[in-house]
Amino acid sequence: QVQLVESGGGLVQPGGSLRLSCTASGRTFSSSFMGWFRQAPGQEREFVSVIRWWSGGSTTYADSVKGRFTISGDNDKNTVYLQMNALKPEDTAVYYCGVGYNRYGGRFQTEYAYWGQGTQVTVSS
Repeated sequence: QVQLVESGGGLVQPGGSLRLSCTASGRTFSSSFMGWFRQAPGQEREFVSVIRWWSGGSTTYADSVKGRFTISGDNDKNTVYLQMNALKPEDTAVYYCGVGYNRYGGRFQTEYAYWGQGTQVTVSS
């Protein structure tokens, strides 16, 4: 079994920044990719970003966050970060971290093996 713990969420004003962290524990070998999804009230969970260890650390971002968010991490520590800058009210959501163990792209929820409980991000003045 794998446990993922997210942290770093909170309340921030529009234009502000937050840094989310997620660490996976409980499995002895490294993951293939880790990613972030988010779910706003009344909306479906949507892809935000992924980093693929199996592909030399390649990354992909949703168009809505490209240029504002940066994903990074440490495969040996099974940790991933999401630096969020220039936050907008529409970024308000619960952010979930996931981990996968196959050579998938990481853009679809079904590719992930485990999820964290989520951390709330609220962008409001």
